[in-house]
Amino acid sequence: MGDPKFPRKKYETPSHPWEAKRIEREKEMVQKYGLRNKREIWKAETFLRRIRGHARDLFVGAGEEQTEKEKEELLKRMVMLGILSPSSQLDDILALTIEDVLTRRLQMQVYLHGLSYTPKQARQMITHGHIVINGKKVRVPSYMVKKSEESTIQYMSASPFSDEMHPMRPKAEQRTGMNEAEVKEMETKKEV
Repeated sequence: MGDPKFPRKKYETPSHPWEAKRIEREKEMVQKYGLRNKREIWKAETFLRRIRGHARDLFVGAGEEQTEKEKEELLKRMVMLGILSPSSQLDDILALTIEDVLTRRLQMQVYLHGLSYTPKQARQMITHGHIVINGKKVRVPSYMVKKSEESTIQYMSASPFSDEMHPMRPKAEQRTGMNEAEVKEMETKKEV
């Protein structure tokens, strides 16, 4: 069972630690998504690996009653998290990428909603308690934002950022850091 004081790791490390292409790709992702370290990428990869594995297992037992129930539950969960669209099939789970998972983190949602200039600033705002979801303060940048919670992300009312004249608060129409093509690409992925 294990001691609750020492929880298990929620990620798997790469099988080969010194792979140049993987290291470069991870460095780019850490920079693009404003992550603290590569461990956060590994957590997202592990989450994605488990979801894909479950989807592959469901392909094997296709046609059985229990398999169909599990398939519906898995698809409903992915739609609820906003990773897939409501009309998605089981094949779409196998086509998911690490970027699809990383964009659902609270840190990226704060940035994409224009509440911060950069993903790094979004991370700092979250950890310092300036962001609320449904009126509750959330201090975890890796929190997976559900589709229903997406519209309720805002500044905390007692935060200095709630004042529109705050010098570090981005303007509503301003989205810097990502060029327009990247923002449109992420928005179309959300809709699809």
